[in-house]
Formats: sequence, structure tokens, C-alpha cells
Amino acid sequence: MQRLYGLHDFMDKFKGKYRIPSTRLQNWDYRWNGYYFVTICTENKEEYFGEIKDGKMHLSPIGIIADVLWHEIKNHAKNVELDEFIVMPNHIHGILILDNDGIDNSVGHTAVETGHALSLRRRQQQPETIGQQRFQNIGKNSLSSIIGSYKSAVTKHARRLGYDFAWQTRFYDHIIRNEKSYKNIKYYIINNPAKWNDDDLNPGEQGIK
Repeated sequence: MQRLYGLHDFMDKFKGKYRIPSTRLQNWDYRWNGYYFVTICTENKEEYFGEIKDGKMHLSPIGIIADVLWHEIKNHAKNVELDEFIVMPNHIHGILILDNDGIDNSVGHTAVETGHALSLRRRQQQPETIGQQRFQNIGKNSLSSIIGSYKSAVTKHARRLGYDFAWQTRFYDHIIRNEKSYKNIKYYIINNPAKWNDDDLNPGEQGIK
């Protein structure tokens, strides 16, 4: 889909407020505005989504579900814009743009559900990093909640149609910091099918088993 504005415009709009000053992601809140490169794998890297033929991805029925529901994310999470995306045999790659401008995402806001009864007492005892708070809290409009909802939807629809399907529990994310990184990642996603034989996620002889 056509993006509303480029990464340069996005960074300029927020005047660098959402740039990462370091790689210490314990101090990064995944509800903050930014460009996120996400990789979600199937359980045991099973090739549920289809196969690569002649450098092109051919989707299975479950692959079609994964593709269609990814494009539905924007209809359920209004703070998200979709960028480049690809369904591969056993994983998906996608760039999500979070723009929570005007949405109160402060830690402790009522939009955040506390996941542990002792969390309030612990906060009173000692200060916590954002990473520790993120472990205890499931944040509305956060990257994790968006990906979690997507994974649940794919699993639900696949199983409703009688398919045996499961995701890997965790997913991988990378915060895109600049225009060069964005272009490299976008190129990587677009060319992923053509380079499948050399892909680390390929369970075949040339990939990691």
C-alpha cells in the first residue's frame, strides 16, 4: 500500500523524539511511535504457508489467511500503518508504522492492563525500567498487542477451517532508526523469495536446520 509519509518525514514530524539513543531496549516503550521490522515464525519452522517456486512465493490456504489478515490489521488497530510485507513458507516479514500521536500511552494509564497483583507494590518499592514494566503490563496500542491479535486471528481461522497450525511463541522485532536501514530492510523483504535458498530460516540443506 502507499505510505502516508516517508520515514524521513516521520522523523522530521516528531523532531527525533522517537529516535533510539542507544541499543538498551529496556528503556524503550513499544507503544512509542516508530517504524518496526517484525518477523513471526511458525512453530518448529514448519512450512505451513506454501512454497517457493522459481524464486516466487506460492501461498497455501493457510498462507492466504496469513496474508489477508495482515492487511486487516489497519482495520482493527487505528494507530498502525502497513508498509512492506511478505509471507514466506514458515515465517512472515513486515514493517509496521506506529503513530500514537494524540493517544495517551503513558505507563500506568488506564489503557494498560496490569498483569500481576503485586505490580503496584513493587513500583512503590523501587523504580523499574520500561522493560520491566512491559513484562508486567499488556499495553493497548503496543507492538506486542498488535502482533498478538494478528497471530491469534490467523490461528483461529486456520483451525476453524480444519488446518493444524501453530506459531512460535515469540516474535522478533527491530526498530528502524534511519532511512538507510529502512531501505535495506525493505529491499530484503521484497527479495526474500528470490534468496530463499540462502535464508537462515530455510529448514532445507542450505538453510539452518
